[in-house]
Amino acid sequence: MTENKNFDLIKEKIYNNTRLSESDALFLFKSNDLISIGELAGHKNDTINGNKVYYIVNIHINYTNICVNRCAFCAFYRNGKEPDAYLMNIEQIIEYIEKHKKTNNFKEVHIVGGLHPSIPYGFYLKMINRIKSEFPSLSIQAFTAVEIDYLSKISGSSVKDVLRDLRENGLDSLPGGGAEIFEPSIRKKLCPQKISGKRWISIHKTAHESGIPSNASMLYGVKESYEDRVSHLSEIRKAQDESGGFQSFIPFAFQPKNTAVKKGNFTSGYDDLKVIAVSRLFLDNFKHVKTFFVNLGINLAQVSLSFGADDFDGTLTEEKISHDAGSVNPVGLSVKNVKKIIREAGKIPVERDTLYNINFN
Repeated sequence: MTENKNFDLIKEKIYNNTRLSESDALFLFKSNDLISIGELAGHKNDTINGNKVYYIVNIHINYTNICVNRCAFCAFYRNGKEPDAYLMNIEQIIEYIEKHKKTNNFKEVHIVGGLHPSIPYGFYLKMINRIKSEFPSLSIQAFTAVEIDYLSKISGSSVKDVLRDLRENGLDSLPGGGAEIFEPSIRKKLCPQKISGKRWISIHKTAHESGIPSNASMLYGVKESYEDRVSHLSEIRKAQDESGGFQSFIPFAFQPKNTAVKKGNFTSGYDDLKVIAVSRLFLDNFKHVKTFFVNLGINLAQVSLSFGADDFDGTLTEEKISHDAGSVNPVGLSVKNVKKIIREAGKIPVERDTLYNINFN
């Protein structure tokens, strides 16, 4: 079968709103016709989101970089003995939010950190409770599935009970981090101490069953194959079919600087756009695909809005994890700049909350 005939069949599926197969996604990843892939992804996104591009006014808090895991791709973690190892106490977290609230009327606080070896379970509950008590209008998106699994271990409670405790104290949603790439052989090299892909999926499905929405993600550019990417996307799509609780999908481009990945390279802009476009086409049960300007850079993130992405993520404010791994892109953006970037792409900027509501105060 010629490449043109394959494209024609895939195009027919897209225009008839028929689900792509794994072999379709693999064909697209292997194809060099980026423009045709982008046109299909742009069409698919238009049918779902029209000309709107969403953004949220938020801040990131990475409360500790001390972690018991030693993921090869991570430049953020410390063992606790380094001079730049840190742990924010609850008062410091509250002060950080208050400081930025004065100049940035954000709607969401995004909280992730390392797996600290000595923080008690109660610390996490108190952290969420204090934030919600002090700032009741803020949506709290906190703790990756990896952190939830760790909280389950240190508390001796089930994941379901941990999620219940967190929700009762003010947790609103889970971020999508920690998924990395699900293929076990890649995971064994990159993050052997981290939970498996199956465990990651299970925790998110439990969150959805508990009424807690979440995001999904994929780390690419870590020497995975196209087949590994397709398998990863397929597992996420299957989980979404079953639980329906994922809000958005976020592809994270690997940042190799200061990591333990040997001969790691930055991803190419060509591959970045292809990942976003194929994700938009394959993940037909996801309404939103994010572009992450911290990894891609503002210019490429802007271009990705024509390749299937409909969400420019948020204003962030002092993102640390990607920057420790060599990102030279801004640590945050003003609302004015976000709107300007979106409008320059010929799109309509729409401010959202965590659940993609647009009619709020």
